[in-house]
Amino acid sequence: MRSFFSPDNAVMNIIGKIGLGIYLNLLWFICSIPVITAGASTTALFRACRFIVREQGTGVTGEFFRAFKSNFKQSTIVWLILMALGGVLVTDGYVLYHMRFSNAFWTLLTAVFVVAAAAFAIILMYIFPLMANYENTIPAMFKNSLMIGMRFLIATAIMAGIYVAMGLLIIFVFTPFLLFGEGVCVLLCSWLLENILQQLDAADPSNDTSVSTNSEETDDLS
Repeated sequence: MRSFFSPDNAVMNIIGKIGLGIYLNLLWFICSIPVITAGASTTALFRACRFIVREQGTGVTGEFFRAFKSNFKQSTIVWLILMALGGVLVTDGYVLYHMRFSNAFWTLLTAVFVVAAAAFAIILMYIFPLMANYENTIPAMFKNSLMIGMRFLIATAIMAGIYVAMGLLIIFVFTPFLLFGEGVCVLLCSWLLENILQQLDAADPSNDTSVSTNSEETDDLS
């Protein structure tokens, strides 16, 4: 029994990491309350979760706030752009829903909307972890997020499934899951993303993702 509670036990190691994910979710939730800071908070959450996945120590609080501060400007701009694009998509979806099956033109517009919504979802899943680990221009971040998401479709589908499943749990099962659901989702996705980020690092050895974000700007990570 004593060996079960040992920190070296695989089960306890996983439980400990999930506990850190829940703790980070609380930091993310608090730092996202002003709404406008949600982008920087999400970037910091991804950075700290990768810190956990790579087992680089226990200073996740410091890592979170370092990433929050260093990525604040770019993450906030990206977040505002994403909110604007999301608003446009929601409006378009509402209009298309009320126009449904009216004519052939509706079918074409719906197809375009579905493609745009899928691209938006892919960017949303990848742009924050990329900002957490690399420096680049905002247009390049959007471009790389879409290209990487399309390149690793299986990982993208699994990540989407994780977020959808947690969303359904929050809405239909237990709303307080919101207090730790995002942290657990990001932690699970960080395990999937680790292999992808390692491939990006191998493709560009100048990338340094050991603890803090890069100091040199790269042009394209794909």
